[in-house]
Amino acid sequence: MKYTYVPRGVCSRMIELEIENDIIKNVRFMGGCHGNLQGISALVKGMAVDEAIEKLEGIDCSGRGTSCPDQLAKALKAAQNS
Repeated sequence: MKYTYVPRGVCSRMIELEIENDIIKNVRFMGGCHGNLQGISALVKGMAVDEAIEKLEGIDCSGRGTSCPDQLAKALKAAQNS
């Protein structure tokens, strides 16, 4: 399944997900801190969706109340519920 999510409160403008059998196959961020987001994408590739949500949810960036990893967790939850 492919899913597109528009994050809020962060520098990245879009997150594209590819999930198969509850395993993350690919994550692509548009905008944001390119190197860091490539790293996050590489780390969650092959990970179970629930495990990634557990690890990333609630991470804060500079007091914003969210972050790109937190927004990725929100995207994964939204994809599960779609």
